[in-house]
Amino acid sequence: MTIKMDKRLRADHFRTRLSRAMRDTNTSQSALARDIGVDRSTISQLLTDEGARLPNGHVVGACAAALGVSADWLLSLSDRPESAADLLANSLSLSEAPRALVDQRIFDWHREAAGYKIRHVPAALPDMLKTRALLEWEYAPHLGRTADQAIGASEDRLKWMRSAQSDYEIAMPRFEIESFVEGTGYYAGLPLDLRLAQLDRFIELCDQLYPRLRLYLFDAQRLYSAPLTIFGPLLCVFYAGGHYIAFRDRDRIETFTRHFDTLVREATLSARELSSHLQDLRQTIS
Repeated sequence: MTIKMDKRLRADHFRTRLSRAMRDTNTSQSALARDIGVDRSTISQLLTDEGARLPNGHVVGACAAALGVSADWLLSLSDRPESAADLLANSLSLSEAPRALVDQRIFDWHREAAGYKIRHVPAALPDMLKTRALLEWEYAPHLGRTADQAIGASEDRLKWMRSAQSDYEIAMPRFEIESFVEGTGYYAGLPLDLRLAQLDRFIELCDQLYPRLRLYLFDAQRLYSAPLTIFGPLLCVFYAGGHYIAFRDRDRIETFTRHFDTLVREATLSARELSSHLQDLRQTIS
């Protein structure tokens, strides 16, 4: 949003902010003049002229680049001194996503957001609701000899997440549960006894943790979502397979929060209905 300001006041702010930026970077008038290719007298005039006139765009941009601030900040069009590139770098991060359950980065994000509502669209079934047997079936091929140790550590973290003072809303495609029950697609080859035990675990946790844990099923023919987690107002993280893409700027977090709320609002099965639906599905394979 553009900040409306009298020309004289804006010029005064420009002098104040230019002086501050020079002081913060320990830049002298002579050094700044050399950096932007003007006479020292020009910089002196920028700092002392009490009129309403602002320098041309080239000089403003050159000063901003030399001092590591944004031109918008110098001109009082923004309250953030960082450049656009710095703002983007600080608001977006890319990190590796190891093939594991709850790696350290995920756990740190959950601890940072403790007490806030956490909205989650999992890539498959939610890890925090899985039995140990399902975790071993799913992750042992990737973890090899360290599977037992890794799963044990992850179980402790999952237990912490379930007991933390955060509300969890989970939205996932309805076909994911149905594919699991039938042992098809991703779950092909999963033994019947593991599927039955997992369904019992789902039913137990959905009843036990409701309303702090609410799981919704949406119709993937009508709606789509990439795997993502929104940690309250703090950050939004996309899972891209081998990497996490994390956003911390408010506008993007609000955009994806609205996206998640649409999944919940348009869900074909609400959190209240889920337990009975799972029990019905269990009857079809028992």
